[in-house]
Amino acid sequence: MRWVFVAAIVISSGASDLLQSWAGKRQGEVTSVSGLARLLRQWPIIAAFGFMAVSFGAFLLLLREADLSFAVPVTAATLVVETLLARAVLHEQVTPRRWLGSALVAIGVLLLAQS
Repeated sequence: MRWVFVAAIVISSGASDLLQSWAGKRQGEVTSVSGLARLLRQWPIIAAFGFMAVSFGAFLLLLREADLSFAVPVTAATLVVETLLARAVLHEQVTPRRWLGSALVAIGVLLLAQS
């Protein structure tokens, strides 16, 4: 069951960060309180808050079944998913160094999965 919680954390965190980035880039620079209020009322930001709540809840459930020394590092898989989403959905240029970093994180998560 712990891997279901990990998947929920990774997917919901990735979705939240993707939506926040997309909305922020679409909005542009926020220079006033009213601009911030306008940003916070956009559907992508509201949805991102929902995904963050799901991620937090799944993390709490994961901690009921797994040690913190497992739970925190394994959720680093979010970094791998978010790098892939940044490239595929947001069309960001991902440098070879960032790809290497993501690959190393993935290897670390695989090592944790074996323990």
